[in-house]
Amino acid sequence: MVLPLVDTFKQLRYQIAHLEDNTLAHEYPELAKFLVVHNKSLPVEAELQFLFQFLYVYGRKSEATFNRFRNELERFYLWSWLIAQKSVFDLKREDVEAYVDFVVEPDKAWTQTSVQWRYKQDQGIRRVNKNWRPFVLKENGASQQTLAAMFTALNVFYKFAILEEKSFTNFVPVVKKNSPYLVVQSQINLPDTLSDLQWEYVFGVTRDLCEQQPDLERNLFVLACLKGLYLRISELSDRPHWSPVMSHFWQDQDDFWYLRIMGKGNKLRDVTLSEDFIGYLKRYRHYRGLSALPRVDEPYPIIHKLRGQGGMNVRQLRRIVQQSFDLAVDKLKEDGFTEESEQLQAATSHWLRHTGATHDAQHRPLKHLSEDLGHAKIATTDQIYIQTNIKERAKSGLKRKI
Repeated sequence: MVLPLVDTFKQLRYQIAHLEDNTLAHEYPELAKFLVVHNKSLPVEAELQFLFQFLYVYGRKSEATFNRFRNELERFYLWSWLIAQKSVFDLKREDVEAYVDFVVEPDKAWTQTSVQWRYKQDQGIRRVNKNWRPFVLKENGASQQTLAAMFTALNVFYKFAILEEKSFTNFVPVVKKNSPYLVVQSQINLPDTLSDLQWEYVFGVTRDLCEQQPDLERNLFVLACLKGLYLRISELSDRPHWSPVMSHFWQDQDDFWYLRIMGKGNKLRDVTLSEDFIGYLKRYRHYRGLSALPRVDEPYPIIHKLRGQGGMNVRQLRRIVQQSFDLAVDKLKEDGFTEESEQLQAATSHWLRHTGATHDAQHRPLKHLSEDLGHAKIATTDQIYIQTNIKERAKSGLKRKI
């Protein structure tokens, strides 16, 4: 039997409390019985608790976001437990592909012709609606919008799980990329970037809050590095054979500044620094109590820990970026930019590299951009950020006669 796992956002905090103190049966007897039955073979109780946590974090941003993620993840959870009979954190790529197949053609027992309420209050007990089903049957099947919403929810969920160290893999992007159900729009495939407005909020909100929360200076500098220097987040992190330190910033005889980076394949490159970036470098060093510019012998980590020694790992850096993204999401929503706010929820730290490179591709020589990005071939930079062939094709076809 399928039944709703999550009630309304208003009730969510009660579900969280009941699950934590083992009193779920008092208010949700049917759900509690379901968990007892299935907890014998799978850690369903712990996984439901994590789902509650995820939905509470994202639900605080807007009830619409909560409802959308709840609907998508609830049926994903049910499919994982009841059909795949696996933990949601044990699913492999082929399992996620099987789930997508199921969404396209769900079992009739899992469908309903109309939206139904989930739980109803009955003398202090939340009773399950027996007519509720995970899917609402549509005449034309799953739309492109439905599939896109599913992939977005799963991707955000697994990114969150990785940040919380509940999972170490996210197969959703590769499944989405190779899904036979998604329509390929065109040859023009631009990289994922923040819009000008989204970047303005991500960077601006963090900068504005620095006066009240000085430790956000670190967030601000991480954002400046990833976007302004086109860095991969791993290039800014502590790794077994490389620890980015302040002495990796260096100045040549002509007073140009660079940052030495260990990139993919353990290849070193020197990224040029802009005047604007140097301003934020000075600001960040002032916050840390250091001199305005680095010396050649400085051993201090570029991105410091607030507690403990050494630099930060990838997971910790992602949390810093996500914190600034979340602040921007809330502010965009507050200011009425609902669509921009919702789109930003799908962003990752790597979007900052793409954002900086896409913007600078409009005015920097391609060779210079390619070398700062660390691309082995200039054609790679052109293919991702310039797309010369497409623009030339459009230009050559402009004067065609009918």
